[in-house]
Amino acid sequence: MKKIFVLSFISVGYFLNAQSLSNSPYATYGIGDVKYDNTIETTSMGGISTAYISDFTSSFNFANPANNTNFELTSIRLEATNENNYFKTDYNNTKSTKHSTYLSNISLAFPLSPKVKMGLSYQPYSSKSYDILNSETMADGTVVANRFRGTGTLNTAQIALSYKIADQFSVGARANYYFGNLYDTNELAYSNAELINGYETKNNIKNFNFTLGASYQKLNSRSDRKLTIGATTTFGNTSNMMTDYKNSTYYYTTGEVKAGESIIEQKSTSSKNLLPLQASLGVGYGEENKWFFSGQLDYKRGESISYFGNSLDLQDSYRISAGGWYLPNYNNFRNYFSRVVYRYGAFYEKGSLQIAGTNINKFGISGGVLLPFKTSSITRMSGLELGLEVGKRGTLKNNLINQNYINLKIGFNFADKWFRKTLYN
Repeated sequence: MKKIFVLSFISVGYFLNAQSLSNSPYATYGIGDVKYDNTIETTSMGGISTAYISDFTSSFNFANPANNTNFELTSIRLEATNENNYFKTDYNNTKSTKHSTYLSNISLAFPLSPKVKMGLSYQPYSSKSYDILNSETMADGTVVANRFRGTGTLNTAQIALSYKIADQFSVGARANYYFGNLYDTNELAYSNAELINGYETKNNIKNFNFTLGASYQKLNSRSDRKLTIGATTTFGNTSNMMTDYKNSTYYYTTGEVKAGESIIEQKSTSSKNLLPLQASLGVGYGEENKWFFSGQLDYKRGESISYFGNSLDLQDSYRISAGGWYLPNYNNFRNYFSRVVYRYGAFYEKGSLQIAGTNINKFGISGGVLLPFKTSSITRMSGLELGLEVGKRGTLKNNLINQNYINLKIGFNFADKWFRKTLYN
């Protein structure tokens, strides 16, 4: 049975690499809509993870690999996300909606020793999936059609290790490998011209970096209250993003097959700071097996990327998150909902993208539950994960796009002690 689980883990990862994800028109810039870290546990608590050490032995923290001192069981997570986006702009009073469902996370984690824990994870990191058509009639009656299209997914595979140095202090490291292709196309067509002018950008990404984490947790044994402090930093890019840019004219035959292509300009560039320095600091406080609350600040340095043959500068960005969880009474076996873990959170993100002098920011609120299986216990918390995130991105100012979204998440956490010593033959 356990071999089947491992084979399923690999095959599901192949499917995740091939899927198409929905996202915002703002994904036209940079590497698209960033999906990571999109685990249900993290998202349901507003994104807090840096100072979050689970009270339960079945939850592995990849965001800060140092926060796994309580992890003792082998855990398999499978999660899916349903995104529902609602767009509006004052330009021609346009409205639209977009929906998609995709596999958002698979992970396998297990303890190597009482002090050393290990985890493997595979997620979509970012994606492009947009098709925008803007038509305008000139004074002489000529219709100008400007079409923007984007496709592709950037995935990340990770391996994380945590080590408990002392009762109150732990460290961890995570190696991150990013891979995938992202495509952007801008086509300009005139009603009085036979040829289309197309600008194409292909980004081939194979990138490797590291995340280091540390955590400190002080537990008051008399009150069961605990204080947690955590920090992470991501650095050390070891590869480049190769960008191929082409400006050409052509026309379409039946089935939108290009014909008569004439290349005007073609070049390739390399970007070394695709995923720049990132850092996070978090502080949390709670009561053992009862409740927890944390605040977190994330920072990401801006970067320059190639976009349709030109350089696009993204700003430094930051994100403020707050959230936690509450467990009423796990020992109340007469009331199932007293044994449910309830999660809540909120965040505000000052984005790295600025258009027409306007920052594209984002904020949202979230919530979720862990519904334990019948065989679960306080030391082996397996169950069904449900999460909900409601938020807003962008603005109507300067004819920009306002994006409201509702994201639904569902997943399973199967946890057990796989490698027990046999007591009886």
